[in-house]
Amino acid sequence: MSVDWQQLRDIAPQLSVVLNLVIALVVSSHVILHKSDTRAATAWVGLIWLVPFVGAILYVLLGINRIKRRAKVLKSGGTHYSVPLDEAPRSPADLDRELGSDRARLIELARVVGRVTERPLLVGNEVDRLVDGDEAYPAMIEAARSAQRSISFVSYIFEAKGVGGELVDALAQACSRGVEVRVLIDDVGARYARPRIHRVLKKRGVPVAKFLPALLPRGFTHFNLRNHCKIMVVDGRIGFTGGMNIRQGSVLASNPKYPTKDLHFRVVGPVVAQLQEAFARDWAFTTGEKLEGLLWFPELEPEGEVLARGITDGPDRDIDKLHWVFLAAVGAARRSIRIMTPYFLPDRVLMKALHLAAQRGVEVDIIVPEVGNLPVVRWAMWGFYGQVLRDGVRLWLTPPPFDHSKLFVVDGYWASVGSSNWDPRSLRLNFEFNLECYDETLAASLVDHVRQRLVDARLLTIEELDGRSTLKKIRDGTARLMTPYL
Repeated sequence: MSVDWQQLRDIAPQLSVVLNLVIALVVSSHVILHKSDTRAATAWVGLIWLVPFVGAILYVLLGINRIKRRAKVLKSGGTHYSVPLDEAPRSPADLDRELGSDRARLIELARVVGRVTERPLLVGNEVDRLVDGDEAYPAMIEAARSAQRSISFVSYIFEAKGVGGELVDALAQACSRGVEVRVLIDDVGARYARPRIHRVLKKRGVPVAKFLPALLPRGFTHFNLRNHCKIMVVDGRIGFTGGMNIRQGSVLASNPKYPTKDLHFRVVGPVVAQLQEAFARDWAFTTGEKLEGLLWFPELEPEGEVLARGITDGPDRDIDKLHWVFLAAVGAARRSIRIMTPYFLPDRVLMKALHLAAQRGVEVDIIVPEVGNLPVVRWAMWGFYGQVLRDGVRLWLTPPPFDHSKLFVVDGYWASVGSSNWDPRSLRLNFEFNLECYDETLAASLVDHVRQRLVDARLLTIEELDGRSTLKKIRDGTARLMTPYL
């Protein structure tokens, strides 16, 4: 039977319409059944119907979380550890003793976060603030040079040049001394710089793995789910975490072409085991190797006065944990909330919680860079600011250089620091690690950090927003519609 190609060409437009209708119906049904976030679901359905074929293809490639089931299986077989009972408050009375009966709201917060994370709050930690790469990188490199047993390291971006080259040297030298070293690099983050860091490390004999390789065809379907964590643990006893990538631009004293302010933390005490656990889970997920025993999890003695707990978040069994923690912390605030983040695009629930806190009389200050490093995200943020400036919430714009710092302080006592931003990518798509801390001295240092940043900052007003040109408002409003994809 011969094919009448002319007839097929004649009816091709009608077939195309029917095919697109069927595909759009099937894919939209998948969105409705599997996307719990109403904004994201609405945005995907709109894209699927407004951009024939392309919208459906983008959803299949980017919108389906294929990593969730696999992560549940692999991470459930990851490393676990036991926290000595005398290092973990186990009852309201214990928390009352550690936090003080005058902090009832924070006691409730600690219990909520415990239920959300299924991790204990640990006493006896020391958490030191490291400002910019000028303070953070020398401390990390020195720790690596002094390592005797093990080093675990994960980062989103790790440049091989400049200060990154010094860290590579320290890791390679540790390997030559017989130190067990494991380095995990996000595959997308590794593409930010040349030479590729995993190739440099392999050439130097440093064990390295790439998290979720994003090459076609298999990897492309989950390249949108990235490991954004920044964790380093030396000898299982000294930890570093925060929001800082390994880039020369964060060393301000070197006068880099693209300077970036940032914040990192040195951690010692029992909570370091939770940093190590987070790394071990991701390493097992990526390579299948389990990191166990005293080499990676030695017995840890109390080192300070900070109560701390690690919080992992990601599009797997940990999904929405940081969202719940942030929501609980905002609800617990009675005096002040300080949020510092480079990307501020919270969902409607978090934003309403901040407005409600302001209505209760809580001082709510949000500090973001005036000039962001990602134009579309910056435009979306400006399109969102009109929803922020209500009920007394204050929004501060810091001048260049770009500030990548991430911190969240409540009532001058509770703090969350780590890799997470206040945007859909961090709270829904990325694998993140934050540290929650209960300590007046640490919180005071973070509030002081905010005050220093506010010296040159300016307060955004509704009048300024309303005074922008119509073209800018349209541009920013259009970018805001893309929030679920940013």
